[in-house]
Amino acid sequence: MIHEFFKFCIVGTSGLVVDFGITSLCKEKLHIYKYVANALGFLAAASSNFMLNRYWTFRGTLGDAGRQYLRFLIIAMIGLAINSLVIYILHDRRGRGFYFSKICATAIVTFWNFFMNYFFNF
Repeated sequence: MIHEFFKFCIVGTSGLVVDFGITSLCKEKLHIYKYVANALGFLAAASSNFMLNRYWTFRGTLGDAGRQYLRFLIIAMIGLAINSLVIYILHDRRGRGFYFSKICATAIVTFWNFFMNYFFNF
């Protein structure tokens, strides 16, 4: 499990670049509402992470890709809800910076995503 978690974190780092890049583009340049921008970045990263995790992190458990992607997205959507809640608490209620709050939320959701995918998806 430690080996898979390490690989999951490497994949997650690439997802972090996708997530923050799309979120920043949508929020700062396109002036899309922060939670919509956050969701767009998060979901784009989740989709790229699915492919990388499926073929590299958990490659020994290839099954029906459609079912796995659906489960992966369900887990990611719950993760997005957790992510948004943490951002709301830290940013909107506690006055922390948006991207600081997003980093904290991402750290929390990393554990959710790994364990749920490890035990229930791959």
